[in-house]
Amino acid sequence: MPKTKEEVLSLIDENHVKYIRLWFTDILGQLKGMSITRGEIEHVLDEGQGFDGSSIEGFVRIQESDLVAMPDLHTFRILPWSVNDEKVALLICDVLNPDRTPFAGDPRYVLRRVLAKAAQKKWGFFCGPELEFFYFPNKNDPTPIDQVGYFDYSTISPATRMRKMVATALETMGIPVECTHHEVAPSQHEIDLRYQEALIMADFVMFYRLTVKEIALREGYYATFMPKPLFGENGSGMHTHQSIFENDKNMFFDPGEKKYHLSNEARYYIGGLFRHIKEICLVLSQWVNSYKRLVPGYEAPVYICWGTRNRSALVRIPEYKPGKEKATRIELRSPDPACNPYLAFALMLGAGLKGIEEKIEPPSPVEMDIYGLSDAERKRLSIDCLPGTLEEAIREFEKSTLAREVLGEHIFNSLVANKKVEWDQYRVHVSKYELDKYLPWL
Repeated sequence: MPKTKEEVLSLIDENHVKYIRLWFTDILGQLKGMSITRGEIEHVLDEGQGFDGSSIEGFVRIQESDLVAMPDLHTFRILPWSVNDEKVALLICDVLNPDRTPFAGDPRYVLRRVLAKAAQKKWGFFCGPELEFFYFPNKNDPTPIDQVGYFDYSTISPATRMRKMVATALETMGIPVECTHHEVAPSQHEIDLRYQEALIMADFVMFYRLTVKEIALREGYYATFMPKPLFGENGSGMHTHQSIFENDKNMFFDPGEKKYHLSNEARYYIGGLFRHIKEICLVLSQWVNSYKRLVPGYEAPVYICWGTRNRSALVRIPEYKPGKEKATRIELRSPDPACNPYLAFALMLGAGLKGIEEKIEPPSPVEMDIYGLSDAERKRLSIDCLPGTLEEAIREFEKSTLAREVLGEHIFNSLVANKKVEWDQYRVHVSKYELDKYLPWL
């Protein structure tokens, strides 16, 4: 990828790019941006592009609306499809105040800040999220377009074709794809990206989600990252593999620990996640619908425990393969693909670093099916639960010193306000379920 202004301009001219999109995200992880012409890009690469932030969710009030989108040259990509028969490029931006200081409401800055804290110890944070999604006929019709299941394959399936088109498009943009496959539910799919540094990966998640949706739209379908669109079927998760490296050394691997090959740092990291997971659930699973996924019986975690083969656990430790020390990692299974990846990765790392700093020991691993345990058995094993609703997640979040510290006051308070409005809107809504159940006899 280009590293200098001159390299970016050269790629723009060589590929006859007419427009360049400048992207950033709001606090909910929704893509925002504007387009500029080739004639403006040189100035923007030097000075940034001013914009009014007062209408962006969680940004600023109208009396303090001026902000600057400053392109990050490393994120330059040319879209592998044309827009109105014209080549379009894009750049992800950091959001700045008019005095060029980082804007406190920019999710990308939040992640940069936590990564800088880890860098003080000479540590780098790597992650690999597995984003699942559904294909439907259109946004108003959640009818599956296939009826196959996990790892099923058909060369004539429209969904298989679209999945391959997405993978090709991502690779064309320099975003390495590890594998693609059908997931458990009808019409549910997954494309896995190769393990990356966290900031790069958060940017890639934004590219990924847009590409999945864009190609589905071009093929006459609709793709959604909604956590639980179908009743009675598995929801979509964003299982996030993560580890910390010091130069080339995986800090999570310990050859002397024979059972799990986990270092003290890895155990403490898990301990930090467990201590703070209920507090940060609001960001990892940020929508009312997210909590329809986090229920027993659909491979989504509900209970706060860890193990190796146990896919009902909140944290899974992939089994160690001799000679693959760098692959030792933990997998957090509660996040869903509709979260803000910048804030989600920041809070995961923030909780893990707290665990390492305070040497928080996790509970003993659990290798049995937790869904099959009684309440008394779970209590005996000290297995706690994730929040069951958005309202519970808000209450836990509001009490969190960690979330306030990692996100900063601006984003912390904006999220609380936004999510309370969302919960109130859901709480007062009269659903079809209520009408079907109660209207005939009450």
